[in-house]
Amino acid sequence: MKFVSVFWLILLMAILWGCQPTATASLPVQVEVMAVATAVPPTPTSQPTNQPAPALPTAVPTTTPSPTPAATATPTITPTATPIGPCDQRDPGDDLLAFVTLTYGLNRDFQPADLVPLSDYFGNDVTLGYPTEVRQIIIEPLIQMIDAMHAAGLEPLIASGYRSYSQQAIAWDKWNREYPERAAIISSPPGHSEHQLGTTLDFRSPELEEIVGEEGIEFHTYFYKTSEGIWLLENAHKYGFTLSYSREAFDVTGFYYEPWHYRYVGVELATELYESGNFLAQYLLDTRSLPCVP
Repeated sequence: MKFVSVFWLILLMAILWGCQPTATASLPVQVEVMAVATAVPPTPTSQPTNQPAPALPTAVPTTTPSPTPAATATPTITPTATPIGPCDQRDPGDDLLAFVTLTYGLNRDFQPADLVPLSDYFGNDVTLGYPTEVRQIIIEPLIQMIDAMHAAGLEPLIASGYRSYSQQAIAWDKWNREYPERAAIISSPPGHSEHQLGTTLDFRSPELEEIVGEEGIEFHTYFYKTSEGIWLLENAHKYGFTLSYSREAFDVTGFYYEPWHYRYVGVELATELYESGNFLAQYLLDTRSLPCVP
């Protein structure tokens, strides 16, 4: 009986031993581990060996992010401007808005191409018999303005129009000899006068002598008190003329108040200046580049 018991014990142990998993049962686990391992990108050969491999993402994004634009350097914008030359070589051509001040002048040889004598359009009661010239472009509006002044019972006199560089030099010398203390108030150095443009006029009034109390006086700031001076200040813009040297303009132009000095710039701009209270030199500084190198 002992032998039989031992036999059955041995047989039972053999059966139990056969039920244990074999070594091949671990194969799927190894395969799964290998599959995970192969999901890791291989380290590039150019990557230093001491650098760790990139970590695996912890989650897969549900949406594809928009690509980030490549960074670009912000360009430096340098304003461009037309090169300008020295003022003593400046020729503004037929520009109605040429900027002329005590600082910015004109070529001594500059002369407008369309000059015409005022005597072809007005009698001596307006021109005083002077051989005055102006640009053709201002003749029609000037005729209309003088006619309007006559219709208002006024007696406008035109004492000066275009003056060449050499003529301005003579005028500058005259005023410095006769009125050295006031020359800078009533004249300008050659090359720095708007009269060289051919679009500027100096007006006179028969009332000036009595108002100033000086016989033979031609120019005086009291022109603004004359009937002609008052009318021009209130109406010249309607015909395209503007007062160049107002009381406020000195710091920009370098010229003192000249209530008799009007320049043609066109009705649109003259009206804009009148309604805004601005003056031509400041307008040109604000809207244009500097014309030349002093």
